Amino acid sequence: MSSKITGGYQTMDARLINIGFGNTVISHRVVAVVMPGSAPMKRLRERATQADRLIDATHGRKTRSIIVTDSNHIILSAVHAETLSQRLNGHGDMARLDLGDKGI
Repeated sequence: MSSKITGGYQTMDARLINIGFGNTVISHRVVAVVMPGSAPMKRLRERATQADRLIDATHGRKTRSIIVTDSNHIILSAVHAETLSQRLNGHGDMARLDLGDKGI
């Protein structure tokens, strides 16, 4: 990912990554994409709920990945963690932006 100098600050190119159902995140704000099944991830999710830092982007579907951002927000997604990792690495099909992940 390239960076630019803008107004004396170094910024990264903003790429929007589809996390399902038309929801997107800015790629350089993502710190981690993790699987939701382990006990530590369940605690992370619970603590984020208590601190009003949880964003549920699953639209009622099963949570398949948890996205941690640099602002310490936790985002729940119905898209598999492997798929999101591919999209973040630029290997994802750009056609996925039209919700090609089985309607997600």
